[in-house]
Amino acid sequence: MLPETRQLLKLTDTTAAKLEKLHLHSAWDLALHLPLRYEDETQIVPIAAAAVGEICQVEGVVVYQEVQFKPRKQLIARIQDGSGAMLNLRFIHFYPSHQKQLAQGETVRVLGEIKRGYFGDEMIHPKIKSAEKSDLAQSLTPIYPTTNGLNQPTLRKAVQAALNAVDVSEILPDTVLRKLKLPSLAESLRTLHHPPPDLDMKTLANGAFPAWQRLKFDELLAQQLSMRLARQRRRSGHAKSLVGNGFLSEKLLGNLPFRLTAAQEKVCAEIRADLAKSVPMHRLLQGDVGSGKTIVAALSALVALENDGVQVAVMAPTEILAEQHFIKFKQWFEPLGISVAWLSGSLKKKEKDQAKAALADGRIRLAVGTHALFQHDVLFDNLALVIVDEQHRFGVAQRLALKNKGDDVHQLMMSATPIPRTLAMSFFADLDVSSIDELPPNRTPIKTKLVNHLRRAEVEGFVLNTCQKGQQAYWVCPLIEESETLQLQTATETWQNLQAALPNLKIGLVHGRMKPAEKAAVMAEFVSGSLNVLVATTVIEVGVDVPNASLMVIEHAERMGLAQLHQLRGRVGRGAAASTCVLLFAEPLGQISKARLKVIYEHTDGFEIARQDLEIRGPGEFLGARQSGAPMLRFADLATDVPLLEQARQLAPRLIMEYPEVVEKHLERWLGSKEGFLAA
Repeated sequence: MLPETRQLLKLTDTTAAKLEKLHLHSAWDLALHLPLRYEDETQIVPIAAAAVGEICQVEGVVVYQEVQFKPRKQLIARIQDGSGAMLNLRFIHFYPSHQKQLAQGETVRVLGEIKRGYFGDEMIHPKIKSAEKSDLAQSLTPIYPTTNGLNQPTLRKAVQAALNAVDVSEILPDTVLRKLKLPSLAESLRTLHHPPPDLDMKTLANGAFPAWQRLKFDELLAQQLSMRLARQRRRSGHAKSLVGNGFLSEKLLGNLPFRLTAAQEKVCAEIRADLAKSVPMHRLLQGDVGSGKTIVAALSALVALENDGVQVAVMAPTEILAEQHFIKFKQWFEPLGISVAWLSGSLKKKEKDQAKAALADGRIRLAVGTHALFQHDVLFDNLALVIVDEQHRFGVAQRLALKNKGDDVHQLMMSATPIPRTLAMSFFADLDVSSIDELPPNRTPIKTKLVNHLRRAEVEGFVLNTCQKGQQAYWVCPLIEESETLQLQTATETWQNLQAALPNLKIGLVHGRMKPAEKAAVMAEFVSGSLNVLVATTVIEVGVDVPNASLMVIEHAERMGLAQLHQLRGRVGRGAAASTCVLLFAEPLGQISKARLKVIYEHTDGFEIARQDLEIRGPGEFLGARQSGAPMLRFADLATDVPLLEQARQLAPRLIMEYPEVVEKHLERWLGSKEGFLAA
């Protein structure tokens, strides 16, 4: 938090540090830090009328107080109101100040939930105030999301100081507001921070409440304006026009053992048309698992490389996927006379320095790698096209860093997680989207089975049976984020257990801690068919293509996301044999895990899975927003706020044309420093 902000809001260094933990960096952030719920301290309920299970405020005289030591140390007090009704107050954790507040004869006001107790109705750890020293509240009391060591009174004071300091005057034109029929921003914030007592809690929690609708609309409008301006800026940029002569592309197509599908040909034509323009391409190529995006990326790279001196960078989020791309591109491009460089964090210094030098002077024209490609010491001689695979797995800051390695470079982003319509309308509004909406011919449907992990021996028998037919199997262990060592141990133990249970099978192991050469050797054995089973961590979820593998077993499937499960399942079903995906799960299952397993069991269409995934977990992970550290939408919900999103989409171009000063103020208010991220 900036020193001037701390001074303006009269915050101590300690409070400012706690607010930073909540990602509250400015007065505006604090003004938008809205309550989780409210408490009603505006009225006093007679003790006799207080309902069990309800939170309410009562007032009475303390008629009894005692510290009890059995069954455990606790403070017990009893209050009585004018009707003669009594209520017990119980404190398991207490201080001398509590005893002083609850001295016999004191009149106190207490707020809490009424519960049935052994000795009559009681409140446990209620909030206490002296009735004589405090007036009744004029509005509902907000309870804010907080962090350890930051109490509600301090947070309320900081929020109120921010509300007094920020300018919440109306920016949007009157004509727009009248058409929207929404309250002013100032009124909306005032209502949500300090609701009048006649507003009930259910109304306030409902996203359709007008005050919420106004905040959601303003947020969506800022996002749409930013996207449109990013698109305009891109269209005003000047990229190198990459018109290929078709020589390299035709040669590669002639070498392939398969023909492109109609969908692949259509998408290739869209990308060629974009690359030929002198404005930078900003295209998302989406397709379900196994739809053939990699060959489309390779053909796009060749269109660029058919232009003298041009360089192309291909980036993937994991070393094993980047390596798979490197192997594929090398296999396809070296017969065409194009050398391919490999750049990753695990390369030895000498090899890395050689690759960097060859990229910097233009000797190498195609580089494949992980995030190592956008390190500050990696320089390109003439980078004109960037291809980013599984783009949602990179933070937006990382994508920007690679894009900035050249001047107005063309960008092709790929995703095997199809983007649901509302997400495309919202966060990908500045992208042109190409979809490969058909799978290559001869793909066999994959049968999905849900199996309790207690039936593991049956699954091992199924693996044996599959391999005895001459087919192969994957056995995937869960990613354990908290500990790489634990993850390695789990994969190693699974490998040892399977070797003991299936001694006649040849079983290999790959995991994230292995050296690239070791991983490549094991993968090569599996691809050649000399291994029956491959035990792996989730490193194999994308980019691995073994047509003879017809069985996928996923352990602890309940721990994995839908997109990941769908990607893993897509590693089988690539050959002629009927394929099966077994999802092993351990009980008890949480609500979200149950929902995920139900979706993956019932659906094989990636677009439908993505739509339901968005409903279950929200847009964050589709976007790499988590990695950027900045949540992109705080209030709007893409599953329920489509009408508001449509209104914001329609209004954005009009504001840009007719009210440029309004656009500038609105973006500054809502996005501030985050606007650059949305252009990535």
